[in-house]
Amino acid sequence: MITIMGASGATGGATLRSLTALGIPVRALSRDPARLLAGLDERTRLLVEAVAADAADPNVLRAALRGTRQLFLTMENGPRQVEYELRTIDLAALEGVEHIVKVSAPAAEPHSPVVISRGHHHVEERLRASGVTATVLRPYAFMQKLLLLSPGIAAAGLIQGSMGNARCNYVDCRDIGDVAAAVLTRPAAAGGTYALTGGQAYSYQELTELLTTLLGRPVHYVDLPPEAMRAHLVARAGMPEWLAAHVVEIQQLAVARPEAPDDTATRLTGRPPRTLEAFLREHLDSFR
Repeated sequence: MITIMGASGATGGATLRSLTALGIPVRALSRDPARLLAGLDERTRLLVEAVAADAADPNVLRAALRGTRQLFLTMENGPRQVEYELRTIDLAALEGVEHIVKVSAPAAEPHSPVVISRGHHHVEERLRASGVTATVLRPYAFMQKLLLLSPGIAAAGLIQGSMGNARCNYVDCRDIGDVAAAVLTRPAAAGGTYALTGGQAYSYQELTELLTTLLGRPVHYVDLPPEAMRAHLVARAGMPEWLAAHVVEIQQLAVARPEAPDDTATRLTGRPPRTLEAFLREHLDSFR
């Protein structure tokens, strides 16, 4: 049995759909299984065993993992993410899980400038020491997160950030799901650490030029100092302090470490990744 932890999220949901598109049954863990199933088409629902589970409840979580051979592990970033992921790995090992695919992050290093990436490093270390076959996916920025910029673009034709002219590697969550499905179904691909990007890195200026062309009206980028950007995200976007700090840290990482596309997704899926232009065209109404 392949179990998906975080099946209601962006990468968990994408992995669920990638596996079921191949006709592979999955167990999907969610705090709200009924809502999860309601969001699936009839064909997909037939292949999904939706189970209630919460990483905060170890007894329920362990029972939900029982009978799992492979586990896809992804969780929302948050103050307790490391605690929950460590618990999940420990319980999975106790239940005899043979292979865990963990969604991590770039710069998952002990002294990373990104706090959440340091947490991912800690979890990766526990996973590798668990005795379970460990596959680590390190995707860059999700294209789906660009939809968070849509209110400012729609209302004022404006994007604000603190990346200067640095380029960012955007990857579609559906490509992450396809890669995850590949490593879960091809034993030869298990056990690696894979950086995942789209086919082209974009600066915010290049992103606004692309949106200007697609929308047929001007979209501009305003670059802010990191601290001003953090304050803007808290005061205007309503982000909690830890999340605003994380967004700024990620943007500053792109400045400090120039990003370039990686061909891993192509090698593992056998096709080029989805393009940013195609993603924006698909969601263009959100930016109008």
